[in-house]
Amino acid sequence: MVTEFAEIEIIPGTEAQFIAGVEASREAFLRSPGCHGLELHRSIESPQHFVLLVKWESVAHHMEKFRGAPEFQVWRGNVGQFFAQAPKVWHSNTVV
Repeated sequence: MVTEFAEIEIIPGTEAQFIAGVEASREAFLRSPGCHGLELHRSIESPQHFVLLVKWESVAHHMEKFRGAPEFQVWRGNVGQFFAQAPKVWHSNTVV
């Protein structure tokens, strides 16, 4: 199991629409093979800064299967217009 971290800066004033777009995308993620759930975190100090955490069976489930599937287009269609810049994405293994 790996965790995807997507650090996302949102255009100021679009925070509520972005959050609604993530909520609308939840089912698309959960339909994706290898997805085990997601969380969206919002910075208190910088309200336009969010971190999306997605649990995947493997990096390939995220980078190959999800990104190549229609569900990815649903996700980007629901939230992409609110990005101030491209998200910074990385993956981790839990070690402790």
